[in-house]
Amino acid sequence: MTIPIQRAKEVLAECGRQRVLVVGDLMLDRYIYGNVSRISPEAPVPVVHVTSEKSMPGGASNVAWNIRSLGGAAVVSGVLGKDAAGAELRRILDREGVSTDGSLEDEQVRTIVKTRIIAERQQVVRVDWEGPESLDAALQNKFCGLIREQVQKASGVILEDYGKGVIQQAVVDAVLQEASRKGIPVGLDPKDNHELSVRGITVATPNRKEAFIMAGIKETAPAANPLEDRSLRRVAEVLVERWAPRMLVITLGPQGMCLAAKDAPPRHVPTRAREVFDVSGAGDTVIAVCVLALAAGANPVEAAELANYAAGVVVGKIGTASCTTDELIRYMEHGKNGVVE
Repeated sequence: MTIPIQRAKEVLAECGRQRVLVVGDLMLDRYIYGNVSRISPEAPVPVVHVTSEKSMPGGASNVAWNIRSLGGAAVVSGVLGKDAAGAELRRILDREGVSTDGSLEDEQVRTIVKTRIIAERQQVVRVDWEGPESLDAALQNKFCGLIREQVQKASGVILEDYGKGVIQQAVVDAVLQEASRKGIPVGLDPKDNHELSVRGITVATPNRKEAFIMAGIKETAPAANPLEDRSLRRVAEVLVERWAPRMLVITLGPQGMCLAAKDAPPRHVPTRAREVFDVSGAGDTVIAVCVLALAAGANPVEAAELANYAAGVVVGKIGTASCTTDELIRYMEHGKNGVVE
């Protein structure tokens, strides 16, 4: 089951006419690259001699960056701190053409920063800076009002939940209500936030572990053929019944994806990745491409196929990455296989 190249080109051409709002936890991803030649005399840890550094959009910001890379207009809606990291993230997003018109700043919030130290193409350690994991009532009300305004300008919306406090029920309700009135797709990239009611979303993209957790089913070892994996199929049935999406996309690492819907048999989409260097951000790419393609007129299966190929591109890059239209088309034409996380 593969989307034809010509159809992919048609959908991708329409992607450039879409405006997608990404609501969720905004982060700044920092990367420190270097070489290791010795172990520290102070502790049994490697000494990294720094050769370069870079900062990139992370979290919901990376999802928006993926949308922009594929030609769509992207707007991020989250809460940043009034700090140096927040200002840096705004500058990066502005440079990449991602609008922050849907975001707020607050002195009580600390901008989330994740710093990864990488040596010899391997991550040595990650250091995280995070603030409180919830918004106060006044800030949340202000944020929901801003979201409602932004949904009216969008052709698709993504709820990007990293469990850092932005995606609460009031926020979900604001998105679903406004999107329903406008008739535009809503995608959910969930984490283990069990309490949220998201019934009526268009597409959800949990990975296998997240899907089992949210279905309340003990995870089992994967079967060789995902369509013969009874536990996985039961998980899909539970989540489709609970969320009522047009399509549930469960990413399965080296096995690709399992697609499930209310009135259709499950489908297996095999992996489309080449050599795998880093799975960071591959899930962000999947939800970004799914919703952007749906907004552009693709059906759910076509959207999932395009997302699978796009994820195959980004796992071949070091660090949080995105995929351009040209990269995606070239990659589909070569038809190589590998991993989606």
